[in-house]
Amino acid sequence: MNKGELVEEIYQSNDLTKSECREVLDSVIESITETVANGEKVRLVNFGTFEPSPRQETIKRHPVTGEKIEVPAKVVPKFSSGKGFNELVEENLRTVRNGSGQLEVKQDG
Repeated sequence: MNKGELVEEIYQSNDLTKSECREVLDSVIESITETVANGEKVRLVNFGTFEPSPRQETIKRHPVTGEKIEVPAKVVPKFSSGKGFNELVEENLRTVRNGSGQLEVKQDG
């Protein structure tokens, strides 16, 4: 699902115009983004937590040349799904092996 499809989903289940739905979604995304960018957590019970996550400086190798590359320390956004979200996904989906032995997600039903 992309942002436009999410706006449509919100529109179908509320008494708002599509424009209002888009504005609400944009506002929520902006609030979460700004809060995490300011170093704070955003907890949405049963959905998950958005938070800044520090990464240490590290040294990687270029895959072709083998040259060492220094990757500086940084802070990245992190999302941890909540208990209710995890339980719902676990109840509705399962993993199966496809013909080549790879795992795939299938809907229970």
